[in-house]
Amino acid sequence: MARPVIGVATQTIEAVPGELPPCWIMGQRYVHALRHAGAVPWLIPLLPDDLETLREIYSRLDGVFLTGGVDVDPKNYGEQTAEYCGKTDPARDAVEIQLIRWAKEDKKPLFAVCRGIQIVNVALGGSLYQDVTKQVPTALRHDYFPTADQPARDYLAHAIDITNSSRLAELLGGTWVKVNSMHHQAIKQLASGLIATARAPDGIIEGVESSNGQYLVAVQWHPEELEDRDAGMRRLFTSFVEAAC
Repeated sequence: MARPVIGVATQTIEAVPGELPPCWIMGQRYVHALRHAGAVPWLIPLLPDDLETLREIYSRLDGVFLTGGVDVDPKNYGEQTAEYCGKTDPARDAVEIQLIRWAKEDKKPLFAVCRGIQIVNVALGGSLYQDVTKQVPTALRHDYFPTADQPARDYLAHAIDITNSSRLAELLGGTWVKVNSMHHQAIKQLASGLIATARAPDGIIEGVESSNGQYLVAVQWHPEELEDRDAGMRRLFTSFVEAAC
């Protein structure tokens, strides 16, 4: 059986005069996690002004994977950009939103992590906290970004509670697991058509699924950093790839 092709949108790196032209990039761990699960990863260029080419790429995909990255531009959910919002990538936003909407219409399998859960929510009509710490004073710390002084990317920062009988509970093998956490934005208003199936102890949404049976799973943590040692995290990737076959 042919291995399914999974599309992964890239992210923009601006030109550095005299050193680097404009580039599109993507972290290797995402690609390796998909490859380990049996997929053929396909990195997608950011061509928001060429929908014909983007549609041709999409038509060759068996599934869509949304990764972590820079902040989602608040303009996409009708808000002004606050001073605590980070760097954005409008071209990436536009391409991913289009891919998500096409996948939703076609019921094509979709899996998303970290920024991915946020852009899925925005693409389907929801909104975000531009900064959890600033806007939710009672929230736990969620921004365990690696630095020389902070934990590694696989540090299990907090637990999540998972809805019993949800797809996430089935894949992760229970209703309580510990996860890593590298984000400062999060879902505020949940989009129609999505069901929140995992939350942090402070109520922040950590996982969503589609309400219509489509294979659409999105999580706020980074399972690609854990799949080599945790069977449940690995199943998030293998079940997605199996759904795309």
